Amino acid sequence: MTAATTLARRQGALEIKQFLRSRESVVFTMAFPVIMIFIFASIFKGDIGGGVRFTQYFVTGMIATGLLSVGFQSLAIQIPIERDRGVLKRLRGTPVPKWVYFAGKTVMVLAIGVAETALLLAVAALFFDLTLPRTADRWVTFAWVSVLGITACTLCGIAFSSVARTGRGASAVVTPVALVLQFISGVFFVFTDLPGWMQQVAALFPLKWMCQGLRAVFLPDSFAGLEPGGSWELGKVAMVLGAWCVIGLVLCLTTFRWTSRRDG
Repeated sequence: MTAATTLARRQGALEIKQFLRSRESVVFTMAFPVIMIFIFASIFKGDIGGGVRFTQYFVTGMIATGLLSVGFQSLAIQIPIERDRGVLKRLRGTPVPKWVYFAGKTVMVLAIGVAETALLLAVAALFFDLTLPRTADRWVTFAWVSVLGITACTLCGIAFSSVARTGRGASAVVTPVALVLQFISGVFFVFTDLPGWMQQVAALFPLKWMCQGLRAVFLPDSFAGLEPGGSWELGKVAMVLGAWCVIGLVLCLTTFRWTSRRDG
């Protein structure tokens, strides 16, 4: 094991411990999607077409939301708090390479993201008859949609962490953005039931495409014809998510701040 790998592994382990010690982060990130599944399953029990029940449709959106929560929302809130506390400033003054900090965040996001997705799949399969993929190609699709999605969310979360002026105000800035994206991206409602202008706005952001890619994995092929484009459009899903990975990386490199505004 190289020195670089050891540093990244240790920083990742530290980030995971810090995450698990925060009850608010654990409850909101891990428990919230599960709670929402139970609530919506109790309210909406009908069929939405193509042999798909609303619960099945909703579960795919909550998996995407879970990845958004741990990748975008948690980092965009955590980093400003650490910046305000002087953690980033002190780290910048040590001989530890700067990339180690981001490597640790990435390891944490991947670990929590995998755990949360596994929890959601288990709950959905046990209680809501979600059919897990039965072919290798669907699992492959699930893998690349999840990887591209969580990568885009992580990079955008790091970049968006520079928007909040203070750590205390980070949650107030980030949470509404995440909620709006969920409402317009087909998480809480069937995407094609939303107004046309709302669908067009949602198509500019990664969450809509994450949801669509995951529907291609967990819903029957008969539902593809009910999608806005008349198919799963997996090529477009890959292109948009890949573009957001590039956009997020550029924003990280050009906007990330190690010190708070009051420190200059």
